[in-house]
Amino acid sequence: MVRRARRINRELAEVYPYAHPELDFRNPFELLVATVLSAQTTDLRVNQTTPALFAAYPTPEDMAAAVPEEMEEIIRPTGFFRAKTKSLMGLSAALRDEFGGEVPGRLEDLVKLPGVGRKTANVVLGNAFGVPGITVDTHFGRLVRRWKWTDEEDPVKVEAVVAGIFPKSEWTMLSHRVVFHGRRICHARKPACGACPIAPLCPSYGEGETDPEKARKLLKYEMGGYPGQRLSPPADYPGKPAPALGNG
Repeated sequence: MVRRARRINRELAEVYPYAHPELDFRNPFELLVATVLSAQTTDLRVNQTTPALFAAYPTPEDMAAAVPEEMEEIIRPTGFFRAKTKSLMGLSAALRDEFGGEVPGRLEDLVKLPGVGRKTANVVLGNAFGVPGITVDTHFGRLVRRWKWTDEEDPVKVEAVVAGIFPKSEWTMLSHRVVFHGRRICHARKPACGACPIAPLCPSYGEGETDPEKARKLLKYEMGGYPGQRLSPPADYPGKPAPALGNG
């Protein structure tokens, strides 16, 4: 299983050499906020919402002092906007009061912030600070169970098992590759098995559409010729940038 898992990672690295976090951000604070907003919504909707949010509140000090109703109106498109506003104002106040207005670079500090769990902390550490971390979201958990790396459901246990399979240096990019694959090919309801580049390695091959032509029609984002989720994707992203809010 370990050999197969590591081979899957190598294959995914060839398929998605451009894998990256699909949230737009320019600094650790923006990534932290965007990750909190991404709960129960798409990264695309977050990316369409954060330009106005960061124009209004560019720093933790600004966000901590926001009028809640005004922030709620800006982030309304992401859903659960009242709870998210409370979390964002709380974590911003904590950053201002306890960390000098800077996002801390340690997991034990990040998870103390309101609305920040282990998954969010690992996203920020891996992508804003270069600290290796495994991000267990719904896509990651689904795929590693399909690949029989683990049968654990609890994200913390999944993280621990996968961390034991791969060297720490692979953790952050592995997370991106698995999530990319889950969003583009290995979907929850109807995986595109017939168009999957790692099908020969997959113990769950056949759960989805195996006909190559039908499977190709299931591909999403750049794999299917459609825009990605970021309005400002990395330079090496082969797909189209996502549209701004109100533009499709």
